[in-house]
Amino acid sequence: MSNQELPRAIVDVLEEKKGEDILLLDLRGVTDFCDYFVICNGTSDRMLDALADDLVRKIRESHHVKGIREGQARDGWLLVDYGDVIVHLFSPDQRDYYALEDLWQGGKALVHIQ
Repeated sequence: MSNQELPRAIVDVLEEKKGEDILLLDLRGVTDFCDYFVICNGTSDRMLDALADDLVRKIRESHHVKGIREGQARDGWLLVDYGDVIVHLFSPDQRDYYALEDLWQGGKALVHIQ
């Protein structure tokens, strides 16, 4: 598997499931704990759960990698950890509040689907 194959597959799954404002951020050379963030909005608790569930299932089937899901949709922030790729699924309000794009502005945006 190429270095960007998994994060790009994650972006594809989220886009297919109608995730919003999807950002793939390359953090190599910026931090040691992961290589990529994928950040995505969901418009409701139900949508956040659906995005996380579909992502975990499809990536396990296609790439044989198990994602570790953390958080609750009702809190507006779910995380799916794939080791080198960390996926953040946010409600729009929580995404604005935590502003990960600003916090990790040293990273390089590889894909941004608005």
